[in-house]
Amino acid sequence: MEEKKWYVVQTYSGLENVVKNNLERRIESMGMENQIFRVIIPEETEVEIKKGVKKEKVKKIFPGYVFIEMIVTDESWYVVRNTPNVTGFIGSSGKGAKPVPLPADEINPILKKLGLHRTEYDLDVKLGDMVRIKSGPFMGQVGEVDDIDYDKMVLKVLVDFFGRQTTFEIEFSQVEKNQ
Repeated sequence: MEEKKWYVVQTYSGLENVVKNNLERRIESMGMENQIFRVIIPEETEVEIKKGVKKEKVKKIFPGYVFIEMIVTDESWYVVRNTPNVTGFIGSSGKGAKPVPLPADEINPILKKLGLHRTEYDLDVKLGDMVRIKSGPFMGQVGEVDDIDYDKMVLKVLVDFFGRQTTFEIEFSQVEKNQ
């Protein structure tokens, strides 16, 4: 069985929510829950101040596009591309060519910004443990874990910097336990 990946569907601008609702109904009515998993429209909230009144406005990050997490089979591909107001997949040349999934390095920042992505790291450290920084400006340095924030997935690490102990915030993915 193939693994689920993210694909981008182009829609008529302004009809992203209609496409999302139609697609979610079609997934349920056609029993595609095991092939089409998530349908999202990346949005962010902007704060506008007009005439001294603060107003929040939801803005689409990618107008005219809907992101779909799915396993591409003939059936799932048919369901999505034949949803009303869908104009096509990004990365498909048409003429029966299946779409190309979004690379992880492109979709992960989008999902992270929306709070939908959480990568689990097998990092077995506790306060006081020594870790080696494996990427970033302090690569190769060894430091002591001073704080662990599991929600943000960052460590505060004490590193010797110009002869002084300095605390740096470093992502889980940038460190490994020092043996």
